[in-house]
Amino acid sequence: MTSSTPPSALSGNPYPVNGGDPYQVGATHPTVEHTQNNNHYRPVSALDELGAAAQRIAANVERVLVGKPEVVRIALVTLLAEGHLLVEDVPGVGKTSLAKALARSIDCTVSRIQFTPDLLPSDVTGVSIFNRQTNEFEFRPGPVFANIVVGDEINRASPKTQSALLECMEEEQVTVDGNTYQLESPFMVIATQNPIEMEGTYALPEAQRDRFTARVSIGYPDPAAELAMVDEHAGHNPLADLQPVSHAEQVKHLVETVRAVKLSPDIRRYAVEMVSATRRLPEIRIGASPRSTLHLVRAARAQAALSGRDFVVPDDVHAVAVPVLAHRLVLTPEAQASRRVPADLIRALVQRVPVPQATRGTR
Repeated sequence: MTSSTPPSALSGNPYPVNGGDPYQVGATHPTVEHTQNNNHYRPVSALDELGAAAQRIAANVERVLVGKPEVVRIALVTLLAEGHLLVEDVPGVGKTSLAKALARSIDCTVSRIQFTPDLLPSDVTGVSIFNRQTNEFEFRPGPVFANIVVGDEINRASPKTQSALLECMEEEQVTVDGNTYQLESPFMVIATQNPIEMEGTYALPEAQRDRFTARVSIGYPDPAAELAMVDEHAGHNPLADLQPVSHAEQVKHLVETVRAVKLSPDIRRYAVEMVSATRRLPEIRIGASPRSTLHLVRAARAQAALSGRDFVVPDDVHAVAVPVLAHRLVLTPEAQASRRVPADLIRALVQRVPVPQATRGTR
């Protein structure tokens, strides 16, 4: 059985040219689309709005990250799945540029944390300071209190500082001195790390990696894309001119649309079987967690919505299986010595786990 990639919904605009601003949530004018088969207008659906918004965000990010549409797709899937993204690759391929471009494409609060060995947990979450005038402690929020938090070189901070993000990423709240503070919604952490240069770095704990919905590796561009990058970026930084094409309220609306995507019982069982199969592989010491099953289902829903469907098919699970599951697997020493790659093990599982026949291409 081979997996076909679902058709992308990031190309084309389903809205009429003179249809106003369909991206404004709560707009007073009705957004309509003209159909060629009959002479009437139909209301634009929530999936149409999601596809158009994704098209604009993707085009904006690709102005900075040239020639990497698949990486941009995973970033959008993670955003719509209410998850967090880990960007892992060698220096100079655009890890931080991807994170900053996605953050700037959405008109919301954004903060950037440069992780260093001397960074403290309070530098991330915030600290309580005594106010002599009121004789009370006042909480000063840290940079984690934002819609999108860009953590650059996260593995350069100590495990103690990295653990400051555990509660934030899982529960969207921060507890300081016994007081709990809710984070803004939507909330997304985009972290980068360099897996090659290990001097002065700390490997992410399993609990930390498991909280990232997806991991992507950008890789080197092909010669044509690198030439286009040289032409466009050599004398000017496109990040400087990048303008928002969406906003926080619209992202919340799009997330609600993704939550409403139908998930059949067969697809649920298929996702559970896919994850549980990782725990039975002889090359794996620690398989994917139950949390990864939830992340896989949420990402599949987002992938289905980006493909213009209100229901999930097996190909949606296939499209997100590697970025969602591979970084959670811990190989045995023998598998590491044999240079086995977790992504290849997940691809092999996609080929072996039986696909539910009743849901293939149907609701």
